[in-house]
Amino acid sequence: MQQKKFVTNIAFLIILNLLIKPFWPLGIETAVQNAVGNSSYGEYAILFSFSFLLNIILDFGVTQFNNKNIAQNSHLLTKHFSSLFTLKLVLGFVYLIVTILLGITMGYDFRLMKLLSILAVNQFLISMIAYLRSNLLGLHLFKTDSFVSVADRVLMIIICIALLLKWFGLQIDIMNFVYAQTIGYVLTAAIAFFTVYFKTHHFTLKWNWPFSLMILKQSFPFAILVLLMTFYNRLDSVMLGLLLPEHTGSEQAGIYAKAFRLLEAGNMIAYLFSVQLIPVFSKMIKHKENVEHIVKLSFILLITPALVVSVGCFFYAAELTSLINHGTIDSTSEFRILMLCFTAVSTTYIFGTLLTANGNLKQLNTMAIVGICINLVLNFILIPHYQAFGSAISSLATQFFTAGIQVYFAIKIFKFKVNVRLLIALFTFLVGIIAFNYLSKYVTANWMINFGIACTACFAWAFISGLISVKSILRFIKYK
Repeated sequence: MQQKKFVTNIAFLIILNLLIKPFWPLGIETAVQNAVGNSSYGEYAILFSFSFLLNIILDFGVTQFNNKNIAQNSHLLTKHFSSLFTLKLVLGFVYLIVTILLGITMGYDFRLMKLLSILAVNQFLISMIAYLRSNLLGLHLFKTDSFVSVADRVLMIIICIALLLKWFGLQIDIMNFVYAQTIGYVLTAAIAFFTVYFKTHHFTLKWNWPFSLMILKQSFPFAILVLLMTFYNRLDSVMLGLLLPEHTGSEQAGIYAKAFRLLEAGNMIAYLFSVQLIPVFSKMIKHKENVEHIVKLSFILLITPALVVSVGCFFYAAELTSLINHGTIDSTSEFRILMLCFTAVSTTYIFGTLLTANGNLKQLNTMAIVGICINLVLNFILIPHYQAFGSAISSLATQFFTAGIQVYFAIKIFKFKVNVRLLIALFTFLVGIIAFNYLSKYVTANWMINFGIACTACFAWAFISGLISVKSILRFIKYK
């Protein structure tokens, strides 16, 4: 039943998010960057990543802990909601103070401090929405969570379109762009709060020291994992600002942001698997159910489009970069490398989620520490010489290393059998999509037609090569 429910919910969630979320990075952010320029947007990207690095203070692992805990013990929602919500407010206040103090220490001027402060408020709102959504996911209210998951983007897109079209006499600049995000997050947080509130029997703001200390102690391993993974995922833009001269750093961070944009859009969809899988895995593990089949299914469903996207973007990097960024191709090389990361990130979203649900945080934290070291060393070596391209190489190496380690841990801990047939199918599929993309470049003079042909051939090849079986998927969906 868990397998059928997962397939149904993830299909609904992906369709809903595909209709809305990609338009944010590919449409709105691109238009804003073109309007304000690489340097101004680069400053935003650096400060956004800087505010993101301190998320451990905002959440301290409470969201991950709550997602797993509520999934296994749904009756605890009413008992814990008031105290956890109050704890999140206190953590948010501490986060804002620490972020502002660190910004002052970094020597940011008033203009940058103002931008950083609003970004910090946005990070708090994002964290609060994530916590509120963890309650919905823990209760397996997947469809409700799906609507909440896109509410902020819908609101922000509407506001930003108004800014870009200069409605109400407003002009688009970075501050207005950030304020638009704040409005979207505030309204979505309110929607999420009242949705959860009506699922509880009572709610009061109260501070409970013993309870808070107990929760922080239990969630501490989750907090360390979040901190470490945030660092090796978000260090690149910050290090571009630190290791390069001020103007060059902002410019290169802007170029890196352009290259990262499609990867971010892809990650939004891949991330949906992880947030849906955490409660499913947690519940199955608690009841000692075999998770191997759903792990295999989710991996195949995610890795197939991930490989198609990664390889397709590698071959059509210049054309896609020009299309996404309205004619500019200054981020083509970085885009080509970063999109290869999508395969590694997708793998992490499956196996990392499985290990988190099983409580294997020691192994995950060890992996993340090594990942940070690799990322730091490579960035220090490559950024001074290759700038944004060097940072992309660093990200690629880090993501594939950490993905491989998580697969190894999952196989070892869950005693999965090495599926030779699946490995052969994956290799055959990869060889095929490389060949299709290479040959498609010469089919017509129109690259969009060629790209469409390549994608169609690749997805057809997934069935022909045996990677995906229609019969097995239908049997899986109908499984009771």
